[in-house]
Amino acid sequence: MSSQWEDKKKPHLNIVFVGHVDHGKSTTVGRLLLDTGHIEEHVIEKNEKLAAEMGKAGFGLAYVMDGLKEERERGITIDVAHKELFTPNYYFTIIDAPGHRDFVKNMITGTSQADAAVLCVAANDGVSAQTKEHAFLAKVLGVKELIVNINKMDISGVDYSESRYNEVVEEITGLLKMSGFNPADVPMVPCSSFNGENLYNKSDNMGWYKGPTLFECIDGIQMPPKPTDRPLRLPIQDVYKISGIGTVPVGKIETGILNAGKTVIFNPSQQSAEVKSIEMHHTMVDKAEPGDNVGFNVRGLSAQDIRRGDIAGYSNNEPMFVRHDETFVGQIQLMDIPKAVAAGYTPVFHAHTAQVAVRFVELLEKTSKGQKEANPAFLVTGDACLIRFQPTKPMAIEQMDAFPELCRFAIRDMGKTVAAGVCMKIEKK
Repeated sequence: MSSQWEDKKKPHLNIVFVGHVDHGKSTTVGRLLLDTGHIEEHVIEKNEKLAAEMGKAGFGLAYVMDGLKEERERGITIDVAHKELFTPNYYFTIIDAPGHRDFVKNMITGTSQADAAVLCVAANDGVSAQTKEHAFLAKVLGVKELIVNINKMDISGVDYSESRYNEVVEEITGLLKMSGFNPADVPMVPCSSFNGENLYNKSDNMGWYKGPTLFECIDGIQMPPKPTDRPLRLPIQDVYKISGIGTVPVGKIETGILNAGKTVIFNPSQQSAEVKSIEMHHTMVDKAEPGDNVGFNVRGLSAQDIRRGDIAGYSNNEPMFVRHDETFVGQIQLMDIPKAVAAGYTPVFHAHTAQVAVRFVELLEKTSKGQKEANPAFLVTGDACLIRFQPTKPMAIEQMDAFPELCRFAIRDMGKTVAAGVCMKIEKK
């Protein structure tokens, strides 16, 4: 079934749905697709029957996104699923990101491709552990536009209460300030995704809310102009070997234009090859722009020559990378460190599609509660610090002043995000 607004020539954006496990991300997406006519009622009915048989009554909407059998049995989202959503103004690819903390790695790769994010916060629970983590990650991973769905307004104990909505808004406002978003720019919509209230259809139960629906907020996103006039930067998400075609790297263009027939260089793998063809949404194209998710066939390289985490660019302006014997200086904000960390600490950095263990070589300047301190001995949760880092293997990353799109990283350790930061200066040898 197609949507009344279907038109693939519209401006294309990626939107991700994030939030704490069980705060209703998949149900929100399922309900949005149903109410806007992207899927038919009988699909939901079939899913609901399946869900009830598995003792998960009420998960019919969520099953639209949760296609994997294991996810249905566990009732949580593991992989990152993609669906199309057309609105009057845009053609969206919806990325439904997992909220469960084991799966934050998938969430990071999903969100790093997103232009906009919907943060789902259940009205009964309010801001939870992963709500915090996902708000921080959305900012670090460069999501420009954020919309908050204050979900489950229908749940017993909340009962569509305006005062409970205001309490949650206050909690979220504090979190957004801490994450670096301006709360004034972030719409917060009281919804019941389960009943479809204030998603596409206005709610009769919340007459006190005079703002736009979630769908209107999504359709009203303002996007910055595409950086087409900048050098090409294309982080590689995966590399496929396709019989009859050859080696096909896949990724989302951050800046510049990818042209068929031109030669690209992949760093840090330091391999170069001619782009034979470019494919987008199963269609061959001559060129692709920032925001486009593409697969492109390269001549003369094997799938082993390049890897996820590489960045492709042209040889007249090669993507930057830091070798294992070089360093870079970054500014980080510590979010959640169980105990103090000092020089020598080596957690995993997630930057665009790369994951590399990186060592804290030197703590240069700490800011704690507004006070600055040079060369501190250690850092604790809440501290910000300028640090000299050394990757354990070559890592592609760019400086903030040159490519803000590719300077950000999240730091993970022991299964959670402990800090977020930006690369300020690369110290090449």
